Amino acid sequence: MTSGKLRVVVVDDHAVMRAGVIALLASEPSIEIIGEAADGRRALELVERYEPDVALVDLRMPVLDGVATTTEIVARHPRTRVLILTTYDTDAEIERGVEAGAIGYLLKDTTRDQLVDAIHSASRGETVLAPRVAAKLVARMRQPAEVPLTAREVDVLTAVADGLTNAEIGARLVIAEATVKTHLLRLFAKLDVNDRTRAVVVAMERGLLGRTS
Repeated sequence: MTSGKLRVVVVDDHAVMRAGVIALLASEPSIEIIGEAADGRRALELVERYEPDVALVDLRMPVLDGVATTTEIVARHPRTRVLILTTYDTDAEIERGVEAGAIGYLLKDTTRDQLVDAIHSASRGETVLAPRVAAKLVARMRQPAEVPLTAREVDVLTAVADGLTNAEIGARLVIAEATVKTHLLRLFAKLDVNDRTRAVVVAMERGLLGRTS
């Protein structure tokens, strides 16, 4: 970031929406739009070439959708943070975006100031969620404790039992550290605990976690 600006690419298959986002950010002195793409494949080419600080990625696109694009960027270019920017706020869409490793999930009614703040937060590795998205995630985390753990949650908890940090868990499972945190929050809610150690103990007591190495 030799110019001192955050380098951003905008990925959206709707030309008007893409142009609108670029126009919103054009007057922001701390941000430089270095590329735009109408599909995920082109987005990957831009990230490969420019290594931007942040990629604003829509979910539903031709050629390669936002989830697949996010997964590829996170795996191949971990220094580029992915912010989902979409109109879709269903539980399934949110979960897919978070699972793919996006650092944040914003809706297209986000204001300019909120978008600028989100880009800066994302560049620092901070999770950014639109209020409606955050509310949905909280509601999902308040599921009854008897809901079984998913295979990925067991993987995360096993890694916790092995003494790994969030960053090390992410490296082992090839997922973003923010995704690890999301899994842990869900685990805490399902097991009705407040910390990692207690989560492992309770899971083993309930037979949800096997013997660890």
